[in-house]
Amino acid sequence: MSSRKFFVGGNWKMNGDKESLGELIMTLNTASLNDETEVVCGAPSIYLDFVRSKLDLRIGVAAQNCYKVPKGAFTGEISPAMIKDCGIDWVILGHSERRHVFGESDELIGQKVAHCLGSDLGVIACIGEKLEEREAGTTEDVVFEQTKVIADNVKDWTRVVLAYEPVWAIGTGKTATPGQAQEVHEKLRGWLRANLSDAVADSVRIIYGGSVTGGNCKELAAQPDVDGFLVGGASLKPEFVDIINARGPK
Repeated sequence: MSSRKFFVGGNWKMNGDKESLGELIMTLNTASLNDETEVVCGAPSIYLDFVRSKLDLRIGVAAQNCYKVPKGAFTGEISPAMIKDCGIDWVILGHSERRHVFGESDELIGQKVAHCLGSDLGVIACIGEKLEEREAGTTEDVVFEQTKVIADNVKDWTRVVLAYEPVWAIGTGKTATPGQAQEVHEKLRGWLRANLSDAVADSVRIIYGGSVTGGNCKELAAQPDVDGFLVGGASLKPEFVDIINARGPK
């Protein structure tokens, strides 16, 4: 296995209330978690302060989105400065729901990446193809183009995690097979090696998202270029603990 620290993110999306999230937090706080795995929970913005105040400090917290400037007349948006002020160290950017439901462009996502990294926020940057793109054989073209726009806005790769999430597998119950996930991750690492450097390619964590469950996580985690997960629905359930522990201690 590589020296890259396994990374498991939970994306709670627009789910939960103080009662249910409080119960989930209690489960995570009392669970036995592999201390060789980095864990980050993406909470709805209105609950960021609440979650950070309750969640054990061994678990990080992420915002699920933010804007590209520090402050201003941008109704409904939050800035990296506000996220940092709540004691949060991470943000999820470019999730397919932001791209395809809310119409965010590669360019906007790139600008957000640059501003967040400049504001000392870690970035979980999401990429992935739609079903029609996979069926048309353009998966590589799509994810390489998305990755290029992100890479053009990164100076320090130590604060970036790349999340490959095939859109056809998000919330559908369809999961990329371990072989499919490994194939894309390996090609992404090859792109980083060819276009950036060996050091970046060897150190950047590329995590998989798309219907990850307690039942399929171990086989996915065994793939050499799968460095963790971004988990949706299952991150709201007790099985999230099993996913965190998918790769046992060395």
